Amino acid sequence: MTEDQEAQSAIYLSEYLLDINEGAGFLASLRDEDRKAVRHMGVRTTVGKGQGLFFQGDPHTGVWVIESGRMRTFYAGPSGREITLAYWTPGHFIGGPEVFGRGRHVWSADALEDCELLFLSGMSMRNLVCKIPDVALAVIDGLIAKGKCYSALLQMLGTRSVSDRLRQLLVIVADTHGRYEDGATIIERSITYDQIATMVGATRQWVTQTLDKLESDGVLKVSRKEIRIYKLDALTE
Repeated sequence: MTEDQEAQSAIYLSEYLLDINEGAGFLASLRDEDRKAVRHMGVRTTVGKGQGLFFQGDPHTGVWVIESGRMRTFYAGPSGREITLAYWTPGHFIGGPEVFGRGRHVWSADALEDCELLFLSGMSMRNLVCKIPDVALAVIDGLIAKGKCYSALLQMLGTRSVSDRLRQLLVIVADTHGRYEDGATIIERSITYDQIATMVGATRQWVTQTLDKLESDGVLKVSRKEIRIYKLDALTE
C-alpha cells in the first residue's frame, strides 16, 4: 500500500467531516503478530475496475479488507435505480454487517479502479475473534464506523434537499481529497457526474445543470480534469 493510498479517505454523505474516515485502521490497529495471523487466514483477491465483488441477494461468505484501490457500495431499487452508499478506501473492510457469513447481502459492491483485497471467510473471522481479542475490538470499531456512516446517509437523505446534499458532497470531497492552490480548493475529477448523481439521489442532467449554476455564480469552475472551488463557504451557507 502506498502513502497516497493510505492517505485516501472514504467518501459518503455526512454532516460531520471528522467522522468520515473512521474504521480505516482494521489491520493497522493490530500488533504485528496478530496482523500476520489475520493475513495467514485470509486469501488475496484482485478485482478489476468496474467489476462487481458481491451483489444484493448473494449469501454472505465473509468480509474483504481493501489493500489498494477504491470500492463502491450501492443499493439498487426494484426499478433498477441505484444509490451509492459510500466509496471505501484502503484500510476499510466491506461485506458486512454479517461478518461471520450469515444471511444475504442487502447491497452490492463494485470496483472504482483495480483493487487488491484480503478476503476473510466468516469461519476465519469467527476463529480470529475468538482467539485474538484485538481482532474482535477492530471488528467492533469497524462496524461502529459503518453504522455511523449509514445513519449519517439516512439523515442526509431524509432531512436535506438534493441541492443541499450536492453542496455537502462537494465540501466533503474538498475536505478529504482537495488541495489549496492560488486561492482555490482544487478537486481532481476522479468522480464522474453519474457517480455524483447516484450519491446525492439525483439525475446526471440535474447535477450538470446545478454545477453550471454554481459556476455562473462564481462559486466554482469545472473542467475536464478538476473542479476548482473559489467560494467554499458559499457551499455551507
